[in-house]
Amino acid sequence: MTDQRPDPDALLDELKREELEAQRGRLKIFFGACAGVGKTFAMLAAARIKQQEGVKVLVGVVETHGRKETAAQLDGLEVLPPSRIEYKGRALSEFDIDAALAVNPQLILIDEFAHSNAPGSRHPKRWQDVEELLAAGIDVYTTLNVQHLESLNDVVGQITGIIVRETLPDHVFDMADEVSLVDLPPDELLSRLAAGKVYLPQQAERAVKNFFRKGNLLALRELALRRTADRVDAQMRAYRADQSIKPVWHARERLLVCVGPGPGTEKLVRSAKRLAANLDADWIAVYVETPKLQRLPEEQRARILKGLRLAQELGAETTVLGGSSLAATLLAYARTRNVSKLVVGKSNRGWIARRWEGSLVAELSRLSGDVDVYVVAHELEEDADRRGKRVPSLLFSDSESGNAACGYLAAAAICFATTELNHLLVPYFALSNVIMVHLLAVVLIATRYGRGPGVLASFLSVAAFDFFFVPPQLSFAVSDTQYLLTFIVMLVVALIISQLTARFRFEATIATYRERRTRALYDLGRELAGALTASQIIETAVGRLEPLFRAKVMLFIPDSEDRLRAATDSGNDADAGVAQWVFDNQQPAGLGTNTLPSNAALYVPLKAPMRVRGVIALLPEETVHPFLPEQQRLLETCAAQIALALERVHYVEVAQDAIVAMESERLRNSVLSVVSHDLRTPLTNMLGMANMLNAPTLPPGQQAEIAQSIQDEALRMTKLVTNLLDMAKLQSGVKLNKEWQLLDEVVGSAVRACERSLRHHKLELDLSRDLPVLEYDAVLIERVLVNLLENAGKYTPAGSRIELAARHDGDKVRITVTDDGPGLPASMEHRAFDKFTRGAPESTTPGVGLGLAICRAIIENHGGTIEAGNVRPHGARFCFTLPAGAPPALPPDDA
Repeated sequence: MTDQRPDPDALLDELKREELEAQRGRLKIFFGACAGVGKTFAMLAAARIKQQEGVKVLVGVVETHGRKETAAQLDGLEVLPPSRIEYKGRALSEFDIDAALAVNPQLILIDEFAHSNAPGSRHPKRWQDVEELLAAGIDVYTTLNVQHLESLNDVVGQITGIIVRETLPDHVFDMADEVSLVDLPPDELLSRLAAGKVYLPQQAERAVKNFFRKGNLLALRELALRRTADRVDAQMRAYRADQSIKPVWHARERLLVCVGPGPGTEKLVRSAKRLAANLDADWIAVYVETPKLQRLPEEQRARILKGLRLAQELGAETTVLGGSSLAATLLAYARTRNVSKLVVGKSNRGWIARRWEGSLVAELSRLSGDVDVYVVAHELEEDADRRGKRVPSLLFSDSESGNAACGYLAAAAICFATTELNHLLVPYFALSNVIMVHLLAVVLIATRYGRGPGVLASFLSVAAFDFFFVPPQLSFAVSDTQYLLTFIVMLVVALIISQLTARFRFEATIATYRERRTRALYDLGRELAGALTASQIIETAVGRLEPLFRAKVMLFIPDSEDRLRAATDSGNDADAGVAQWVFDNQQPAGLGTNTLPSNAALYVPLKAPMRVRGVIALLPEETVHPFLPEQQRLLETCAAQIALALERVHYVEVAQDAIVAMESERLRNSVLSVVSHDLRTPLTNMLGMANMLNAPTLPPGQQAEIAQSIQDEALRMTKLVTNLLDMAKLQSGVKLNKEWQLLDEVVGSAVRACERSLRHHKLELDLSRDLPVLEYDAVLIERVLVNLLENAGKYTPAGSRIELAARHDGDKVRITVTDDGPGLPASMEHRAFDKFTRGAPESTTPGVGLGLAICRAIIENHGGTIEAGNVRPHGARFCFTLPAGAPPALPPDDA
């Protein structure tokens, strides 16, 4: 009995999805085999109908290609003017997405869905523009040809001999709310082409000779029809799942073949392949793991795996299911996948054996209902198939399958203990209550050890009850015939209970297995999402996959020349040559594959969306587990997650390198700007004034003035070069020449150095009397004070007040330079100390923006801090601190 109640989480997710879809615009694609079938015409015709219904329609982009019938459909529709983008000296017309969002129509028409936008557009592809429009709640009509689908690009190239460069990801096509197929027979399309209704006459003549050959058109038409049919089939299956529809709808043939352990497995698979080819149907190969089949001989297990691999090679989708009933599990899965035909094998064993074991064909025929059942005869099964070494279950590990011998021994022991317990209960309870204790023991045994031990416990319990408790005791004879009914009922109840308990235990084991697999994928994805480096990704992958697949895991990562190197310590256990082949060919190899199957390890490429990011190798402890269909899909999913994580880290590193390169380029441009402007200006002034000194008509009184100007320009150049050199020294590392000294001395020397630059300002000194002796490099701290004072003088008007103050503040000394000028611009407090950053970029004040950066580097080397801010009502304040340590003791005076 299955629980048919809906999953609350699934219902919540469905409600959230419906809510998001209600806010999102709807996408309709007019889909065709090639140009000229009438997609744009059909789109415009549908839009005109919508406009007549009162919908606000906007034509975003429509390419008429000179077709009069198509151009006539634009009459009465609002057309959005295109945007102009300059590219390589040419003005290109592109869709103006900002204008479209500003108009905010209910429906917009976007022709040529797979179009690539010109460089400089917001999005590189037109379908990304459509994504933004849909997210804004605007419905979109668009057109698309089948050759533009990414998955069919190579197929179209083989058919037509022309590689289409503009492609569209298939998931974008699949997300469309509606796809309208616009079809035209090839002969009619060729007639339109000849009449000049598709291309101009010269273009049409070339097209007929190349792309528009009749064979090409037939093949493209079939591709378009099949792709549309696939989409409709997926929608139908989704609808059946949403509505919980169980009857099979024979809208499209789909075939399912049941792979078993018999010797005719390969014949069965090949027969199913031929039938699927004749019906032009998709097909699925399934193996159902039932309690009876949990442990099989090695030869039969090998047949199952070989049959599944053969089906996969022949193009089938393969899977392994778990269930207590083979027929019920097959039919439930078939109805879930809307399978119309079920193919099974029929054993040629004797009728007695088939009657004893039950007939799968008869049960399927009885339960199939609307599913057709096809039977393929097997060869006679050999006795050797029933012997041989036992191997683990396909779905469960040894611990999950349990040890059969231990289970039977435990069942016998529990029955013996129950009998001893009942000897103690007989004097106090009736025999009907004693029977209940035996039934309880049967339930416990079936729950813990499974079906076989539960059946054994049923018979032992009935026998023990008869022998030890029913008169005459110690004998299987029965004095009262009523006990015969008691024995029969007890045996039947015990067998039913053991069967049901074992079934529920098996289904719980399957649920636990699937939950563990889902949990493993979740944990792997979560840890990979938090990994920041390739080494963390590799460590996570090895740590998670080794216990999951019970195998040694090795990873190989390519270097800059695409040569693989072992990324794990155990990489030497794998063949690097095989890994390189897998990387180059992007195909798995090794154990269980068609390439180098004798190799001890399985090699799987790490395929990311952009390229292969490496190879993962598994050296299994048991050769069975990594190659089951379920395990193969799990391994492929894990490999895809690892590849995505490696690609994410790679592009993060690329982005960081790009940022560093951009910053380096910015600094280089800044230095070039300094050299070209701030050095050239004083040099030009000095050269002009030197020429004036050589002029014969120069009055004698102006020589001294010109000489002073030359000196000022030279000092300005000296300061500029000094700043550049100081910044370079500080970045390369400088050794401080620290000495214990008073702050007053360095303040005095800094003020004297700034006399000329501050001669038009009011400088005030406010040094606390309790300033301690500090340990600092006097030359560098003087440089800090000079830069701060000159900076205040440059950015404040003449006559402004500048204050230099120093206070003892606990374990540090705080030095502040304050002015009453205009203050720092907004958001400049934190950026003021960056290199080549100036307070007012548009200002004509000379400078390169290195002074404050030099100050910060010097102060941080001294173990202090520096900060900037504004004061009220106006003005700027720069404050830095120096550590106030304990000076060494003075040496004693010589007396």
